[in-house]
Amino acid sequence: MSHPLSRSRTTPAPARASSSLNAARRRRELSGLADGTPVDVLVVGLGATGAGVALDAASRGLTVAAIDAHDLAFGTSRWSSKLIHGGLRYLASGQLDVAHESAVERGVLMERIAPHLVGAQPFVLPLTPLVSRSQAALARAGLRAGDLLRASARTSRSTLPAPRTLSPVETRHMAPVLRSTGLRGGLLSWDGRVTDDARLVTAVARTAAAHGARVLTRTRALSLDGGGALVRDELTGEETRIRARAVVNATGVWAGGLIEDIRLRPSRGTHLVLRSEDLGSLTAGLHIPIPGEANRFVLVLPQGDGRVYVGLTDEPVDGDVPDVPEVPETDIGFLLDVLGSALDVSLGRDDVIGAFAGLRPLLDTPGTPGTSGASRTADISRKHAVLTSPDGVVTVVGGKLTTYRRMAQDALDAAVSARGLTAGPCRTACLPLVGAAAPAALAALDAPRRLVRRYGTEAPAVHALGLEDPALARPVVPGHPVTVAELVWAVRHEGALDEADALDRRTRIGVVPHDREAALDTAREVLRHEDGRLTPRTP
Repeated sequence: MSHPLSRSRTTPAPARASSSLNAARRRRELSGLADGTPVDVLVVGLGATGAGVALDAASRGLTVAAIDAHDLAFGTSRWSSKLIHGGLRYLASGQLDVAHESAVERGVLMERIAPHLVGAQPFVLPLTPLVSRSQAALARAGLRAGDLLRASARTSRSTLPAPRTLSPVETRHMAPVLRSTGLRGGLLSWDGRVTDDARLVTAVARTAAAHGARVLTRTRALSLDGGGALVRDELTGEETRIRARAVVNATGVWAGGLIEDIRLRPSRGTHLVLRSEDLGSLTAGLHIPIPGEANRFVLVLPQGDGRVYVGLTDEPVDGDVPDVPEVPETDIGFLLDVLGSALDVSLGRDDVIGAFAGLRPLLDTPGTPGTSGASRTADISRKHAVLTSPDGVVTVVGGKLTTYRRMAQDALDAAVSARGLTAGPCRTACLPLVGAAAPAALAALDAPRRLVRRYGTEAPAVHALGLEDPALARPVVPGHPVTVAELVWAVRHEGALDEADALDRRTRIGVVPHDREAALDTAREVLRHEDGRLTPRTP
């Protein structure tokens, strides 16, 4: 049977615009909104959900403006665990609808929307002395249930292999870093994993732009109502009123700052960044059980670039929501302690080369587990909600990265209904993103595999920049695989406007502070010209 992306029915309608985002396009499109002509839909927030709303609306034939005070994926969407979950955790807690929705959306992402960015990731749950035999039996049953979820979502077995039990020798072969004393084997399972969550958001936004959406970063909403927003260009300070027939607030943990009566209970998830060499040759991710917890694990996820991410915690956050959350030392100590319970290496604070935290916009509603004075945000439902204010602003909150597409669909359906817009049916479940192609087509591309996993069908064009100019083929940071050509591509085609855009979100060099500092001069050199070309060096 052919892959879904090989079928003509999944081919999008001809694009009405280029998918490239850059400074010149931003200026032109922001200026074009100043004449007061209303758009059908104004989207505020360009994380995964907001970009998803923009794509859904534009692909239904609506005119769209999508704005963000900062950058694409500036907030929560770049701080995820990088997993596209199948819903097993929600199944275990009895949230059957959330579990099934997650499994469906995972399959759609892996097989239709973004197979270049989302693939299968193996995980090993080591059966250490801290995991009782009854807990192991429960975990096996859970993995079997997760495989049934996969089948119910109609995700093929070739996309996600079956879980199985590993012998102690097989377990250590996949993860030699595990302590052998008392190791009874392991449980192998598979889940979806996105190469880079910020790159997924960028691909969604660029696909929206290809369908005519105006995607405008550094454009802050100062006030919001059902007829549009007063916005400020953060680069020039100029203020403009954007008129709209429908407004969608997709600002995540910041949603309550624009619309009253939105109650959220943010939860902080922290990840550490370690060197791959400190954890040996991991051929799979690890789920390390948290001592004393029945169904919570610390995730160890190799990145393929010399780094390994370790997370995550789940702690409630009180007070004002920061633009960039800080990582408490208590979170770092907790994660290192859990690693120490299962690994045969001793990792200390000095081995942590970076850390990041994200805030999940969990909906705080009466009767939701954990919201009646309890402190456990781990128990709050990940189900999303779509709320409409008295003046007609539609706000979408809750949810998670895996289900961004469905959240966007539900939000736009509500806006279309509330404002009486004429729109076509939702197409995003079978609409490939920029760079997407069937696995066979991706495998045949003449470009390094690392670039294919990040750029898909655009990988040969990115690679060609370095072939045409050797100065662009060099690594941005010695020992790190990202090349200068990727920074140039980010400026020319992916809307990167400053060093932070290029280093922290388009390439993720910036998650390690030392590497970020080393890359700043090169990034500034590339950004000196809007077309991303390097300034000729003086002989």
